[in-house]
Amino acid sequence: MSSGQQEIQIKRVSSRKRARDGLKTHLTPARKRGGSPPGTQHESCPKNWKLSSIMADVPAAEFCSDSEDLFGDYDSLLEDSSLLAKLDVAEQIERQRDVQRSGFTSLRPANDAAAACEDLLTDSILDEAFEDSQQPYLPASQHQFHQQVQEDAQRSRLHGGDIKTSTPLRDAEAVRRHEAERPRPPTARRSMTEQLKSTMLCNASAPSAVSRAAEMKEAVVSEEISVAMQAMETVSAAETTDLGPFFGLPTKVKELMFNLRGIEKLYEWQETCLSLDCVQRRKNLIYSLPTSGGKTLVAEILVLRELLCRKKDCLFILPYISLVQEKVRGLASLGLALDFMVEEYAGSKGRFPPVKRRNNRSAFVATIEKGHSLVNSLIESSRIQDLGLVVVDELHMLGDGSRGAVIEMTLAKVLYMSKSTQIIGMSATLGNIRDLQTFLKAENYTNDFRPVQLKEYVKLNDTIYEVDPKEEECFRFSRPLNFKYSSSMQKMDPDHIIALVTEVIPTHSCLVFCPTKKNCENVAAMICKYLKEEFLRLREAEKGVLLRALRDSGNGSVCPVLRRTVPYGLAYHHSGLTSEERKLVEEAYSSGVLCLLACTSTLAAGINLPARRVILRSPYVATDFLKRSQYKQMVGRAGRAGIDTVGESILILQDKDTKMAKTLVSAPMENCYSNLMHDEGKGLLSLILSLIGLNITTSLEQMKDFLCGTLLFVQQKQLCVETSLTETVQRLVGLLEDKHLITVTTESHGGHTLQVTKLGRATYKGSVDLSYSEVLYRDLSKGLEGLLLNSFLHLVYLVTPYDMIAQCKPDWMLFFRQFTLLSVTEQKMSAAVGVPESFIARKAAGQTVRKGVNMEPVRRMYLALVLFSLLKDTNLWSVAERFQLSRGFVQSLLSSSSAFCSCVLHFTQELEELWPFKALLTELTRRLSYCVKAELIPLMEVAGVMESRAKQLYNAGYKTLSHLANADPAVLSNTIENLFKKQANQIVASAKMWSLCVPDVAE
Repeated sequence: MSSGQQEIQIKRVSSRKRARDGLKTHLTPARKRGGSPPGTQHESCPKNWKLSSIMADVPAAEFCSDSEDLFGDYDSLLEDSSLLAKLDVAEQIERQRDVQRSGFTSLRPANDAAAACEDLLTDSILDEAFEDSQQPYLPASQHQFHQQVQEDAQRSRLHGGDIKTSTPLRDAEAVRRHEAERPRPPTARRSMTEQLKSTMLCNASAPSAVSRAAEMKEAVVSEEISVAMQAMETVSAAETTDLGPFFGLPTKVKELMFNLRGIEKLYEWQETCLSLDCVQRRKNLIYSLPTSGGKTLVAEILVLRELLCRKKDCLFILPYISLVQEKVRGLASLGLALDFMVEEYAGSKGRFPPVKRRNNRSAFVATIEKGHSLVNSLIESSRIQDLGLVVVDELHMLGDGSRGAVIEMTLAKVLYMSKSTQIIGMSATLGNIRDLQTFLKAENYTNDFRPVQLKEYVKLNDTIYEVDPKEEECFRFSRPLNFKYSSSMQKMDPDHIIALVTEVIPTHSCLVFCPTKKNCENVAAMICKYLKEEFLRLREAEKGVLLRALRDSGNGSVCPVLRRTVPYGLAYHHSGLTSEERKLVEEAYSSGVLCLLACTSTLAAGINLPARRVILRSPYVATDFLKRSQYKQMVGRAGRAGIDTVGESILILQDKDTKMAKTLVSAPMENCYSNLMHDEGKGLLSLILSLIGLNITTSLEQMKDFLCGTLLFVQQKQLCVETSLTETVQRLVGLLEDKHLITVTTESHGGHTLQVTKLGRATYKGSVDLSYSEVLYRDLSKGLEGLLLNSFLHLVYLVTPYDMIAQCKPDWMLFFRQFTLLSVTEQKMSAAVGVPESFIARKAAGQTVRKGVNMEPVRRMYLALVLFSLLKDTNLWSVAERFQLSRGFVQSLLSSSSAFCSCVLHFTQELEELWPFKALLTELTRRLSYCVKAELIPLMEVAGVMESRAKQLYNAGYKTLSHLANADPAVLSNTIENLFKKQANQIVASAKMWSLCVPDVAE
């Protein structure tokens, strides 16, 4: 056959799955490929190796993790579907040219010169094939390959036949001997495509061209840098990058504070506090000032410094869901402007552990319980060091029952697990500050500054006395109360509340604190009866807007008391209102549409609603006499900064209360004590379980070491009188073992190893009360035996909170009527959980039930029926009326059930046998969280958007989060009735923040 007719055959070898050993080449590190020990000739490749010979010598790597060809028709490395086809064409053309020029009759050269020509051919083909592919478009891992090909091709052209081989063999004789001994394949040489495949795989597995000595040197340097960084962090952890003139923050922050908050200049005490040496060195700090002194602004500036300067996450703990939502709305605008995330952890909201974001840091705003769960998740995922700052508002709540125990657990874990996390505590009322300083290893700053002067008074009979603790009697005569009362008025208002409020309203605002919820409604209604008609004409149009908004929030229903009082500019405020009603009332009061609120003591610890005059209707909360801290919080609401020059508080007294009142107004603040031993040590029991579950402590010795860092340890002389703390811990460990929540293993050296069981892990991860852990597991396990899935009732029953059962007093006739409306399968389910129809029927008929029946499932089923009706109806007002319950209680039940459902979901995720509940409870949590029509749920995700507002937005065309996030606040304010510009800005900012939080992915 003549050379001109020579047919070039290219054989493509298909990839098949084979052992990875097939990939091992002389480019694979010796320790990975085995074989030659260090020091032999195959230990490493010479620096002058050539690519073409490697291609010839090394069998094509045939391993592929997929059934398809490794490269197939598309090269995922070079992202070019035509590259291999180009190589095939270029190879054939180049071969035919050389065959025609040199008259080759064989596909494989037999001598060295021919081999050199083959190498030159290979290089030229590769050079031509890559000529159109510019190096910047190649992946970084292929740059070395490309450069080597170009260099070899250039050397080949320059030196002609004097081509150096790229095999590891050193001399020419060895090369010839190796070529002679090496078996030849049937075809003279593989196609260029196959060689490229092989080389790409070799290139991917080849180690970087860095010597072992260089690697060791780099490792030593890296270790030295790491040690130096740790030393710097230990010695100068307080050093913070200074980004600007506004307390280490950029001037932009100062501008934002003015534009968003109207804050032009800080108070002198705020500047002093932010300039404290302990603050600059990031030491823990407790600061206390009177209510309305501006404590929160200092905390926010410290949060911004941590987020922007140190690039660390922050946790802001607040006592109530409403406060969390308000803070989220307030920080959202700052977050968008300064590029950090604001995430809400309240109710059923919050991810555990939180999303680890690529570039953004997060400000987590959480309730007390959610803050504790968040810290647990960060410890478990080894991310607690990412938390740079923890701020606790209302720090005095450490002494508040079970919630105080949760705060103490949270702070103790942060102190023990992260030495670099700063803790800031603030409160208006702190007594034994030394104990708290010792517990938190903190410094203290105290100031009695108030932006508006407060004058405290008491009213006894018809006389007003000024409070002066320096006086022997504590009270100094101020003035008589001048107001003409008719006999009917005197009988209706013996405490002269009307006289006291009409001295300030409607020109100024007034708060009247009442001992009970019912008293709030009665006081507001009573005052209206004796107000002049001119009150009706003040801001009449805005009051009409408020009434329409209240009607919309109630799906057409308005509270009869509010319908009567709002036209006069008055309203009441307590937990019997829905959250939406409370929000509308608060906004109207803040804007001056309402001039008086009759409220319970919870408002004093809630959002900031100051007044010119604060009246305490009685020195009691329900039947309990006021505590000093409660009194100071209430009277602290007097005085509106920037509006009033003075604030007044008046405590109404009866003769019998005079002596106790003198102690109340002059006594020092109550001491704050640890609550870990509260309720027979329930808090300490929960702490021990979570410490074992998180592997913080695995022995009694480690447990004792941890407890040395608690407030309980600081106060053990006062709190552990009968038994020592050590004995108490040993008893509680035994109790946990009896409950099958932990196991205790005795070691050979006499010690004990503590480990959590699956049930124990589910309990602490679900934040389930230990009192209910076993019964919850039993209820869920029994539920699986006959889970009713054609109705929500069974699932709703399982997530009805145990701690609300005590508040339930069923109306048996109502119970029976609602029970008869259930389907047959739903009635069977009720009987299966211990609530048969016969029992309810007898109770409804007033008959005595002789056989003992456990009332807990009965009451729980009654509450479940309320929730079940609410899920079907979604009208809270009609459900509350149907069951003759206050709408506030129904909403509280809904909120508690939503949070408990989230806890049960986390509980079941840790127990394999309860796996069916995962998907079921995920959807139920979402339904319970909002209890609205499905199309409104996305809008309800925005902090502060209630059902009626969501309906307004939806009807106006803002149907998704993206619609809301892209809205113009000015247009939104004009479009939506009763929506002020400031509120519109907050809604848009919150929607933008939420839309940013959701799609972001972890690193």
